[in-house]
Amino acid sequence: MSVQVHTLYGSDAPERDQRAAFRSGQVPVAVYGLGKMGLPLAAVYADVSGNVVGADVDREVVETVNAGGCHVKREPGLPELVADLVEVGDLEATDDPAAAAADAAVHVVIVPTPITDGKEADLSILKSVVEDIGAGLDPGDLVVVECTVPPRTCEDVLAPLLAEAAGHEEFGLAFCPERTSSGRALDDIRGAYPKVVGGIDDESTRAAELVYDQLTDNEVLAVSDATTAEAVKVFEGLYRDVNIALANELATFTDELGIDVNEAIETANTQPFCDIHSPGAGVGGHCIPYYPYFVINEFDAEARLLRTAREVNDSMPGFTVETLVRELDAEGVSPGDTTVALLGLTYRPGVEETRATPAGPIAERLSALGAEVLAVDPMLDDAEGFAAEKVSQEELYDRDLDAAVLVTAHEEFDRIEWKGFDPLVVVDGRQSLDLADTDHRVYTIGSG
Repeated sequence: MSVQVHTLYGSDAPERDQRAAFRSGQVPVAVYGLGKMGLPLAAVYADVSGNVVGADVDREVVETVNAGGCHVKREPGLPELVADLVEVGDLEATDDPAAAAADAAVHVVIVPTPITDGKEADLSILKSVVEDIGAGLDPGDLVVVECTVPPRTCEDVLAPLLAEAAGHEEFGLAFCPERTSSGRALDDIRGAYPKVVGGIDDESTRAAELVYDQLTDNEVLAVSDATTAEAVKVFEGLYRDVNIALANELATFTDELGIDVNEAIETANTQPFCDIHSPGAGVGGHCIPYYPYFVINEFDAEARLLRTAREVNDSMPGFTVETLVRELDAEGVSPGDTTVALLGLTYRPGVEETRATPAGPIAERLSALGAEVLAVDPMLDDAEGFAAEKVSQEELYDRDLDAAVLVTAHEEFDRIEWKGFDPLVVVDGRQSLDLADTDHRVYTIGSG
């Protein structure tokens, strides 16, 4: 006969009984944050355990989920999964995090960690949620943090905060970084990559490893401690930022070298020890442009390479505009007399996220030069916050265009009939346009 198990941290029940209890719903779970990463995570937890409350301060989000709806768009399988889970009672939502905390034994936090104007990590949202959790934290509860934070946050900030709010230290705390991309969240959570777990003590690591072993079909990598797990997530972003900066800097040598740098990069990457990323018009999103500051501005080390990489990547929107101006000048056209189509406002194809998108500074620079900027993006309903007029892709044919800049390679742009325009100056910021059979003057970043 199996033992009744309601908490995992510090449990002396056999692990097989702990696993069975988690999968049967005896161990209630609360997931804090039902955004584009949080709702898929809550759904997978509910699909496995059958006993999940999702907490979010946005009442509209809560009402949508409790009605069986899905506010997160373009996530294959998620709307159907949420509807099924809500219908059978395995998933519900609340706008009262403290109430969710009072009933849960496993607390999973996946809320945003923005940066301040001074480019320091803003932990205010995370701290607020953790205080709510702490007020309802019972002995034996496990807190799992999935949102990206500066290394040492769990150890130095969250553990003391939880202990003070709870009035005891008989809880587990682990960091388990999300390794999820928009558009494939369910597949990623369920096991596209190994899951990393690390706790503030050995028992926290053990309990978190047990939980995620039920959620993922991939392996669970238990690292030495929570700080190591936090560093893993940040280091993944730092690697990409530095690598992209290398590619972007190499791209600026294209004209002086007189070669196609993209071709050189692609060929260099056939050697197994070389993996240079692709250059482009800039780096956006809620991850790569921000994570470096979780190290640069949180610790005393100089971080010269990280700072330089940020400077290089932040310079690419300016490089893109300078390139367009130079190519317009070669055609005898002043940027102040042009109408420019800005193709793509989101930071990557197929997603609605515009945070830190290079399209923002590109539009601002073009507008400051006197250009009329027309923004096209099939993911967005408007161009609010951009120095541009939002138009549909079809409207472009009715406008007297002089130039175009491709910022985001949405697949919809493959259907543009480029021969329908008078000769344009085109800057391809993503190496995705094939205009060889047209009369347009085309400059591809990294290829010339």
